[in-house]
Amino acid sequence: MDSNKAVNNQEEDIEAKAQRLLEEKEAENRVRTYTGICAKVLTVLFLIWSLFQLYANTIGGLSAMDLRAWHILFLFLFTFFIYPTFKKEKKERAFPPVWDIILIGLTIFVFGYMIINYPKITLRGGYLTQMDLAVSAIGIALTFEAARRACGSLAVLALVFLAYNFLGPLIPGELGHVGFSLKRVLSHMFWGSQGIFGVGIGVSATYIFLFVVFGAYLKYSGFSQFINDIALTLVGRSPGGPAKVAVLASALLGMINGSAIANVATTGTITIPLMKQTGYKPEFAAAVEAVASTGGQFAPPIMGAVGFVMAEFLGVSYTKVMLAACIPAFLYYLTLLFAVHFEAKKLGLKGLSKENIPNAVKVLKERGHLLIPLIVLMVMMFMGYTPLFAAVFATFATVAASWLRKDTRMYPSTIIAATVEGARGAVSVGVSCVIIGIIIGTVSLTGLGLNFGYIVLRIVGENQLVLGGVMVMVMSIILGMGVPGVAAYVIVATVAVPVLVDVGAMPMAAHMFCLIYACLSNITPPVAMSSYVASGIANSNQTKTSLIAVKLGLTGFILPFFFLDNPLLLIGTSEAGTLEIAQAVITASLGVIALSAALQGMLFDKCSFIERAMLLVAAVLAIDPNGFTDLIAVGLFAVVIIFQRIKIARRTQTVS
Repeated sequence: MDSNKAVNNQEEDIEAKAQRLLEEKEAENRVRTYTGICAKVLTVLFLIWSLFQLYANTIGGLSAMDLRAWHILFLFLFTFFIYPTFKKEKKERAFPPVWDIILIGLTIFVFGYMIINYPKITLRGGYLTQMDLAVSAIGIALTFEAARRACGSLAVLALVFLAYNFLGPLIPGELGHVGFSLKRVLSHMFWGSQGIFGVGIGVSATYIFLFVVFGAYLKYSGFSQFINDIALTLVGRSPGGPAKVAVLASALLGMINGSAIANVATTGTITIPLMKQTGYKPEFAAAVEAVASTGGQFAPPIMGAVGFVMAEFLGVSYTKVMLAACIPAFLYYLTLLFAVHFEAKKLGLKGLSKENIPNAVKVLKERGHLLIPLIVLMVMMFMGYTPLFAAVFATFATVAASWLRKDTRMYPSTIIAATVEGARGAVSVGVSCVIIGIIIGTVSLTGLGLNFGYIVLRIVGENQLVLGGVMVMVMSIILGMGVPGVAAYVIVATVAVPVLVDVGAMPMAAHMFCLIYACLSNITPPVAMSSYVASGIANSNQTKTSLIAVKLGLTGFILPFFFLDNPLLLIGTSEAGTLEIAQAVITASLGVIALSAALQGMLFDKCSFIERAMLLVAAVLAIDPNGFTDLIAVGLFAVVIIFQRIKIARRTQTVS
């Protein structure tokens, strides 16, 4: 009994530590908690907002600007309600402070004014009165205050971009400009369609909100536990089983919740201690969880809702974006799975014992019905239904599926809790989408994107796709540091995609390139937020954890350069036939396995320096979708396998 109690206490300590780390790293968890009437009012408001979003995105007839204005109104209302003004402010309270009540009143006035007067301003050709300008100034100030609380560093970045509108004449060279008046900036940022009411908030008001709520419903139906159990049955008993469980579970859950950091803090409390108990070093265990959680942001079918933003930018169906992401995500996780396998073989680790593995038939029988919502979602999207319709239908399907067995049923109280958690989770991402409107608005108003593109073209020259890609890679990682996945991608895509297109990349390849590197900023030092949260759970060295994470995620850093030049690895973006694509996938898979073996120094046996070098060359050649390089890669890989088999045979003979 005492040992069980000690284990339970240890698990509680790990979960508490994970929650504290999550609160330190993500603003959306540093929230106020209310007691009494305010707690009930807040719950009712979240439910009203969810019902409004459901209505507006299905049978409602709201215009795009009206929907976006209402969405921002709710976002700011909840931000000033639940996010503290200062970090050290008392979190538990009965009522919000007076200043936040004033800010809530201003929010209702400003965006109510916008909803009522926008049609009138349109009719008079965009002419703005002094009152219109005053309202826009207050609206932008509210935007920055909301972003300061909910997004942190993103608000600072947006402030730099806003200042650029006015400081252009003081900046020498091609990045300088003539400057813009306060009236022009206010008009563009607030009353135009490329500022805070632009594409970012448009996607938040539609796709992001509905899919975040869908993810919450999946969680409350017991889907998370089902995924962990399935992962255990599939790979739990193989060498390094717990690490492979972490990879599979984090991939599936990360693509739904859209937050690599939150995913580390939830699944990591289970997987990291398991990996350490099996024999993995703390740094390696933490790095595996961080890399697996990060990849979920570009893993189909949901891609953490980023894919919907990409579809809007490209003007294509989400299905096409999802298909394009399939092979890069598959190769990323294949690398990670083989990396943990080779590390386990090198360390002589075993899998979990049979008694710790749930019965696969029993798991599927008891919880297999929880896969129905995901199947419904994918089938409906492939049948041509809009992602919005599919998300709504899949959410209802989650409730219906949960009732197929008694122990997974979602009762009214569970449905309310899931709805409130989903709506609450959409606030931070939504505010990020509002504030990036300032960045996008600045780029469009000042021509910053074009000017930056001209500078890059002058440095690398025309048709220098690789050099241009290197510059964009560095910029994507820097701009994505410390920023939520959706916001990171939008910022990077706004500035960097035109550059890649100018040097010869296809639009889909350029967008996917920027998305992957923006996501990988979560594991890239010095601001490797996912790695740091995982490191805190594992009690490992943060720097070592981040460096190991970069090594494990190396395919993610290499692969985009191959599909940038040859989009054969992005399904549906090239004119190649099925056979050619299949060959590219098979040889690329061989390449990432070789890469994993080279990095871990293990294949069938420990690799010598020459063998690792040969595997590394084979990896690069095999990932490139080219028949000639594939033949060389297969030859090198075969030679290494023969060498290793001979070594093992000789050692066996010597021992016998």
